[in-house]
Amino acid sequence: MKKKLISLAVAGALAVPMTVSAQGTHVTLFGSVQAEYATVNRENQSSQALIGDDTGRSRMGMHVTENLGGGFKAKAHVEYGFNTGAGALGVARERWVALANDSWGEVKFGRVQSPFKDFAGGMTIDPFAYTTLQAGGSGGTMMASANGYGSGAQGFVNSAVRYDSPKVEGFSFSGLLMPGDANRLDPANTIIATSTFQGSQSNAGGEDGEWDFQLAGKYDAQWQGHNFAVFGGYSRDNVSTRQRTVGFRNNEHVWRGGGSWNYQQFTLSGQYERITNAVGAATCTNAAALGNPATGLPDTRGQCNSAMNVGGDGNIWFASGKYDWGNTSFIAQGGQTHAHGVIGAAQSRQVSSFTVGAIHNLSKRSSLFGGYQRAMVSDKNATFQDSDTWSLGMRHNF
Repeated sequence: MKKKLISLAVAGALAVPMTVSAQGTHVTLFGSVQAEYATVNRENQSSQALIGDDTGRSRMGMHVTENLGGGFKAKAHVEYGFNTGAGALGVARERWVALANDSWGEVKFGRVQSPFKDFAGGMTIDPFAYTTLQAGGSGGTMMASANGYGSGAQGFVNSAVRYDSPKVEGFSFSGLLMPGDANRLDPANTIIATSTFQGSQSNAGGEDGEWDFQLAGKYDAQWQGHNFAVFGGYSRDNVSTRQRTVGFRNNEHVWRGGGSWNYQQFTLSGQYERITNAVGAATCTNAAALGNPATGLPDTRGQCNSAMNVGGDGNIWFASGKYDWGNTSFIAQGGQTHAHGVIGAAQSRQVSSFTVGAIHNLSKRSSLFGGYQRAMVSDKNATFQDSDTWSLGMRHNF
């Protein structure tokens, strides 16, 4: 009996600090697990198929909120992604701390998503976001970079600060800044023996930062059962000193505009982007092409149809329609990318695509999805070819 009382006393003593530290703090564990059978058939190549999740949906993480009083809150967020079809433990997604206030909004510090991804258009208007059928990436026609300044599924920005305003009379805006104007890559100034530049590639806002920034705003309104939203944004990726030495001359500029309309079961949405002097955000990356970000190796399943030629201009438009019938959503969407050629280098390229499919909700947390996507490329070359994509998958959120 005494042993039991001692055990209970010890357990109670250990539990007291945890209870105190939990006062005013709310911790949420969350995640999502997805697997799909996806096959990509590119012209003049053998079919490439997998069972897994290389578009970045599967994740797990922790979100912490502490009430500081006076309308202020402190927040922390840690999130990791993984591929259900591979054995790797996971890759870093968002990791930040934030200070929020009910009146003036929220400021995040750390590794964050860009406003072009989760605030104004981008992944927010694509029903097939985070699947092989998504509008960004292999067969799609929305900007699909992996470095964070586009709307790609695996896009995150290191060493950044982001502000999101509260909604006032339907208006809200968001801004992101990645600071850094150094001529070296890392404040540690570690010498790289194989490079003429000092520094090591890190997450510091160094030479590749150059005070890059992004701004976006949107307006939401309701009228007699109709829901309207319009948005716009500007993204600037400044050319660094190192990039100038290898031929880059001008900063990258991306202008975006779009909107959506919803009435009962119908939803229509779309966006348009104008890109000039593509440097990083609008050019091709392995992750955007369904590559393997862990190894950096190219993946022959995908191609960057939505990417601009390095140093070139272009434009992209995308439109989507969705009809909800009970627990099932039927989707039809598509668009076009026009990448202008670069003198003495890459040729111009135009890609048109369309996607049809459905998402069926088994519950509030589980769903099935599937469909077909066709990409048609003009000015074909060895890299870009017509392609057909089929997908069937399942997702569970927790």
